[in-house]
Amino acid sequence: MAGMDAFIGRLDPEMCVVTAVAGGERAGCLVGFASQCSLRPVRFVVWLSELNHTFRVARDAEVLAVHLLAREQHGLAELFGGRTGDRTDKFEGLRLREAYGGAVVLEDVPAWFVGRIVTRAGGGDHIGFVLDPVEWGGHEAYDGPLLRLSGALAIDPGHPVD
Repeated sequence: MAGMDAFIGRLDPEMCVVTAVAGGERAGCLVGFASQCSLRPVRFVVWLSELNHTFRVARDAEVLAVHLLAREQHGLAELFGGRTGDRTDKFEGLRLREAYGGAVVLEDVPAWFVGRIVTRAGGGDHIGFVLDPVEWGGHEAYDGPLLRLSGALAIDPGHPVD
């Protein structure tokens, strides 16, 4: 496995916050596994750990919201990645708005989109939610660096990895 660790160790993907709403409950988590997965039609996939609160809400949701974070938004990354929604209301005190399908959007991020869940796919200890983007926005004037995995490594996960 050393070879695969060497490969993966070279990657430095953007970190996202994914939010979900279902059954009167809202949830959100920090996600490092996400990517565009189709050109036509445009599709995006986010991978959620089956262990976390957001997964349990997302499996009953119709849409998810995906947010990019600015590099200096480490506190927001810590909130959504280092705490569990089982014990913490991660949305308290944040500027939010309701978007398509009742999605919760964080207003103070560089960019976001809401996607209808097209399908789900197993992938080990994470489930991929394939999204059809239906609404998007953000701060178009922001052109600074995004928070990447290397900037979030010190965050202890709100749920254990295994």
